[in-house]
Amino acid sequence: MNAKKKFDHSNDLVFLPLGGTGEIGMNCYCYGVGPADDRQWLMVDLGVKFGEETDPGIDVILPDVGFIASDKANLHGIVLTHAHEDHLGAVAWLWPQLQCPVYCTPFAAQILALKLKEAGLDEEVPVKVIPVGSKFTAGPFHLEYISVTHSIPEPTALLIKTKQGTVLHSGDWKIDRTPVLGQGMDEKRLRAIGDEGVDVLVCDSTNVLREGFSPSEAQVADTIAAIVAEAKGRVAVTTFASHVDRISTAVRAARATGREVVIAGRAMRNTIEAARACGMLKDSGRLLDEEEFGYLPPDKVMLLCTGSQGEPRAAIARIAEDQHPHVSLDPGDLVLFSSKTIPGNEKEVSRVLNNLARLDIDVITGEDALVHSSGHPRQDELKLLYDWVRPRALIPMHGEPRHLRAHAIFARKHGIEDVVIPRDGHITKLMPGPLRQIDEAHFGRLHVDGRLIVPSEDGPAKQRRKLSFVGIILVSVAVNSKQDLAADIEVVTDGLPHGLQDGLQEAAEKAFEGTPKPRRRDVNVLGETIRTSVRRHADQIWGKKPIVKVVVHEV
Repeated sequence: MNAKKKFDHSNDLVFLPLGGTGEIGMNCYCYGVGPADDRQWLMVDLGVKFGEETDPGIDVILPDVGFIASDKANLHGIVLTHAHEDHLGAVAWLWPQLQCPVYCTPFAAQILALKLKEAGLDEEVPVKVIPVGSKFTAGPFHLEYISVTHSIPEPTALLIKTKQGTVLHSGDWKIDRTPVLGQGMDEKRLRAIGDEGVDVLVCDSTNVLREGFSPSEAQVADTIAAIVAEAKGRVAVTTFASHVDRISTAVRAARATGREVVIAGRAMRNTIEAARACGMLKDSGRLLDEEEFGYLPPDKVMLLCTGSQGEPRAAIARIAEDQHPHVSLDPGDLVLFSSKTIPGNEKEVSRVLNNLARLDIDVITGEDALVHSSGHPRQDELKLLYDWVRPRALIPMHGEPRHLRAHAIFARKHGIEDVVIPRDGHITKLMPGPLRQIDEAHFGRLHVDGRLIVPSEDGPAKQRRKLSFVGIILVSVAVNSKQDLAADIEVVTDGLPHGLQDGLQEAAEKAFEGTPKPRRRDVNVLGETIRTSVRRHADQIWGKKPIVKVVVHEV
């Protein structure tokens, strides 16, 4: 009988996403080298997703990094490709579990510093600031930041070299030949990397369903300049707070028409300060605070504000509800939504647009004019990157399942045969090739609930979700030493229709009276009997089964 063949995995290079595949946001990708029992790890990006309507009370969602945290002695660093929240926003929350160096560019370091300070970690986290275009090392990983173009300063692709092979991790990117700020796409270096040999390209998939090329930021700038030049009253521009190129474009359009620029929104003010600390926005002049908005003539003011995704507490949402303490708009004023609505935010954005319409305010969105361009590659941009880099294999990332599948089909159509669609928690062997899944790791989501990190599956959001559908009944029962009622049973409801109270009270009393005295001595048995009876009565009358809590007091 032949002995079972043992595979030598000491030379493996593996890829493990813990977030960011099959979803937009929460990017967290891990690369490992060596055998499974002594694998050396590198984490690329550590971002957040934002809570949805199905997660009441939850603003931020984090990837569960417990698998890597359990082996943190072998984690050589977190490398951030850029400063967007979905790539950087979880560091301050999860670094205490990981406790490793964090590598990032100067602008990302400025944004990260604010978050670490808020979390009280600014003196603890070892942040290594690496200029764009530089090479550096983290354990067995030889790394290089490659300049790309995206909708934030200093976006990078990451070249990862190990003794096992070479991976190009694209980060978020597009090809923009005329960026407003920054170094632009380093095509020369990408072509050279292709000449040197790339085993695997791990690549952004967000815009793979769209043909052609993305419009350039310069085209957007021309459109915004023309719109602002024709505006008669106040102009408000809402965009992503991190989009420094767009902020610069808006400021230039304002200055060209003699308008002062007012900033509304802490996130945007923080981004501007970070950009200036890195030498950007030098020609933007003095930017005013929102308190000064009301003192300026309508045709001499531009408002730059947060809230392009309909966030209820952001500046433009409060302005649209006429509830902002310092800023108000009049009929005929103009609001530019210089952004794309992220999937899942459609209702919130629509609410803001309708509120502005009620105030008789003019609105221009990306559907009306070229006031926004995505930061992610369309099909012709993907083809160009394939031509420059010429990878042996490809893993699509950063997208919903339909994007990943479409990217896989597109790559094969253009000559890259070895493609694997990744899934969070799946460990894929990259080298030696071909690509194949070899193992699974624990993964999941964590909720940020106020100041606490809580489970997503069995955490408080699950209970709140149920409360929002069926409400709650609280029953208080006082029992004396003879196992008789010491006072009337009290029933309190919240979220139930009026008129059920008396019936619920009667159901509780009947359940008590029907419980023999010996069984009343066990408060758990008595409480469960009353809970079941009250819940059954509510279901019979109302057709729903509310949450029922029974408290038995022994007096």
